[in-house]
Amino acid sequence: MESNQLGLFATSTAQIHDAPAVGGAVHGVPSIEKITFLLLRLEDGEILDKKVFSNDFVNLTHNMGVFLYDDLLAIVSLRYQTIHILQIRDSGNLVDVRAIGEFCREDDELFLNSNAQGMALSDKNKQLQLPGNHIENHLHQGQPNLGNSFLSGIKQRLLSFIFQGLWNEERDDTLRIQRLRKKFYFHFQDYVDLIIWKVQFLDRHHLLIKFGSVDGGVSRNADHHPAFVAVYNMDTTEIVSFYQNSPDELYLLFEQFCDHFHATSRNSMYMNFISSHSNNIHALEQLRSIKDKASSSAQFVKKMLASLPFSCQSQSPSPYFDQSLFRFDDKLISATDRHRQSTDHPIKFILRRHPYSLKFKIKPGPEAGSMDGRAKKISSFLFHPILPLALSVQQTLFLQPSVVNIHFRR
Repeated sequence: MESNQLGLFATSTAQIHDAPAVGGAVHGVPSIEKITFLLLRLEDGEILDKKVFSNDFVNLTHNMGVFLYDDLLAIVSLRYQTIHILQIRDSGNLVDVRAIGEFCREDDELFLNSNAQGMALSDKNKQLQLPGNHIENHLHQGQPNLGNSFLSGIKQRLLSFIFQGLWNEERDDTLRIQRLRKKFYFHFQDYVDLIIWKVQFLDRHHLLIKFGSVDGGVSRNADHHPAFVAVYNMDTTEIVSFYQNSPDELYLLFEQFCDHFHATSRNSMYMNFISSHSNNIHALEQLRSIKDKASSSAQFVKKMLASLPFSCQSQSPSPYFDQSLFRFDDKLISATDRHRQSTDHPIKFILRRHPYSLKFKIKPGPEAGSMDGRAKKISSFLFHPILPLALSVQQTLFLQPSVVNIHFRR
């Protein structure tokens, strides 16, 4: 948390990959018997509150299924296709704010249940007016099954937005019907089969939601699966925009306004100085260089947009990653938290300004280097936000012990 007084931790049991899809669960998504989110007071480690999900699936790797923005927390249930919005109070309580998925508004469930009761009562009255030998045959129709009758609220919003967008593109009724048949009804089942993969806050009112196939939602290589991105307004419960066959438009927004996709607290000043191609000329030049070298513009755009929505707290605000101050090999190290290829050579940080000299270097792994030069090694780094302190973790792919180094300025 921004106050540095509270921390959010998660524990989970093992995944069950062949769990049956019961109670509205999505077929093909694994199940975890128990996922527990713990709100701890960092001063003494006391557990202030907890939130438990049973027989559910939340992707905890690299915060994929969880996003924290100020005091708001979004938790994505892949198995039950629900976005749980919670508020973390200063008192140390986790308070349920809303659940977005099957229902969008707070009173949706109440409205549907009361309407279903009214339909059942109406059907029952009709049956009483029929001859006696027809009553038994129609009794079962008086109990409507909402689970089979309706798509989820969020899916209804998405389909409505796509339909209205196509409807408004044509004024001629004949052309309009042809366009809807080709662009909407032909792909209707594909839209219905989409599931929520990942979510991030853009601000306190808007969510950036990624949709895709079930296989992509549980795959480690989701980049290879087609995906769609939508902006959802939690207050109006409306889809504001949806990007499917126009990634160039979304990429242009991403290139020009990248900082807007990194939702950071307005109370945390140092988080607003993370280098990006929207605020740093060196980062922009680096991006354009990669774009020029790409063999395919479409593949480059797809690769860049694969990172959306961003994972929470995935970028380090350390000044060592300020590209106005230092130049370094971003293939080996960068502000983004992810595993990278590791070498036995130190990573150099060179001054951007005169005299353009080597300022310092950082070396993961054993001080004397690896004994087996053929073993493939990967490293990850954790830099302190403001202090000259960093951790490096080097791992090999052959189950050798990890090497953890603590780096500090002499």
